[in-house]
Amino acid sequence: MTALPALVITSGEPAGIGPELCVAVAAQQFPAKIAFLGDPQLLRDRAQHLGVDITVTNLDDDEPIPRHQAGQLRVFPVPLAKPSEPGILNAANGPYVIEMLDRAVEYCRRNNAQAMVTAPVQKSTIAEAGIAFMGHTEYLAAQLGVDLPLMLLVGERLRVALVTTHLALTDVAAAITRARLTRTLEILHSDLSSRFGLTNPHISVLGLNPHAGEGGYLGREEIEVIKPVLDQLRRHGMHLTGPAPADTAFVGAMNGEVDAVLAMYHDQGLPVIKTLEFGEVVNVTLGLPIIRTSVDHGTALDIAGSGQASPASLLAAMRLAASLATSE
Repeated sequence: MTALPALVITSGEPAGIGPELCVAVAAQQFPAKIAFLGDPQLLRDRAQHLGVDITVTNLDDDEPIPRHQAGQLRVFPVPLAKPSEPGILNAANGPYVIEMLDRAVEYCRRNNAQAMVTAPVQKSTIAEAGIAFMGHTEYLAAQLGVDLPLMLLVGERLRVALVTTHLALTDVAAAITRARLTRTLEILHSDLSSRFGLTNPHISVLGLNPHAGEGGYLGREEIEVIKPVLDQLRRHGMHLTGPAPADTAFVGAMNGEVDAVLAMYHDQGLPVIKTLEFGEVVNVTLGLPIIRTSVDHGTALDIAGSGQASPASLLAAMRLAASLATSE
């Protein structure tokens, strides 16, 4: 019998929907060992506010993560700097969010947990606290000494990875170098093989420009950067298609013709998968020495505390994290 994986889940921005999503999933059955990170009283207050019947129990820092039981929320305590109300941001709690991430990384490093799952954070609040933070992907990579993390969005019908992530559009073209694209494809190919069990995965690589540059008429990045990299990696045995026009490439991908699509920038690839499967998509960070998954949505401050937030994406992130941990 396969041992149950141990997951550690950060509860995210305290003023957002993260804490209530944690409360919602804790109330359900889930086949894994689970511990949450956050302020225990915050989680109790959100449960009471939403009328969710759960028991919040503190875990000691070196205590093994127990098998989850519906109605039990086991938490490694991280105290808030200031009390938090739904929908009301407070930069004083920026360090609290970062401490949860740091603790989750440490639990995975020590093998207390086999994977970490993250609820959404508010980048602006962390920045206002004076902490340099571009996003989970970049922060976790820096903490783990990884120079090039890779964001992969996983849904039922599509897998979409990104060459660049949280970068202004005006800076994208300069960031797509031959070295970066080569390393990105090596990471994507390796992790699709080792973590997702795909033999010689077929990857569709999008062009940067409309119509993939149209032979240089609409830009030369495809000719000077993307195609030479693809040609070189094909000679090393990778199964790659492209550079492909982004406006049509997803049609074949949705029909199962490829295993993943590599987009050049954030809003080239993510609107497609999120439109198709919003709420069920999982954000996976590849290229890390640990497993990390996350939800496909933000903090939703406008509905925090209202009971409207669905835990579907967090549950999907937990399922994928458990699956990836079990397959290692």
